[in-house]
Amino acid sequence: MSADPAAGGTHAPALRESAIVDVRCGAGVTIVQPVNLYGCELGDGVFVGPFVEIQKGVTIGDRTRVQSHAFICELVAIGADCFVGHGVMFINDTFAGGGPARGRRELWRATRIGDRVAIGSNATLLPVRVCDDVVIGAGAVVTRDILAAGVYAGNPARLIRPRRHA
Repeated sequence: MSADPAAGGTHAPALRESAIVDVRCGAGVTIVQPVNLYGCELGDGVFVGPFVEIQKGVTIGDRTRVQSHAFICELVAIGADCFVGHGVMFINDTFAGGGPARGRRELWRATRIGDRVAIGSNATLLPVRVCDDVVIGAGAVVTRDILAAGVYAGNPARLIRPRRHA
């Protein structure tokens, strides 16, 4: 590649490798590469599938499974015995200033996921709190706190049915 655009060439890109950096892992953690994990904490028995990014400060509870292509941004905490489906996206920037925060962390908001929460493939979670024992359907967009156990789906996610206790 030519580094001289005037000569009709292109610039060489800056290449970055995926990596696992400064990750605290409990016993029996499984990580399928390639992944990009940095500055996060994974509890005992956590599974992380390929093509996942987990950013700094994230905590993931014991025995939680994170499937491929999920993105878990800063300020997210996920409880124990959870399931995060393929392609799930967590969002911490609400565009409170009318556009992206562009690194202004004071504009970011946190997400807290309880225990025994299952999140279906391609769901998107804005900064919310989700209580224990919730199922979030595939493709759902969670825009508000979920404070009662049950099954939620849709855009925006709504209660489909309350949890039935066995």
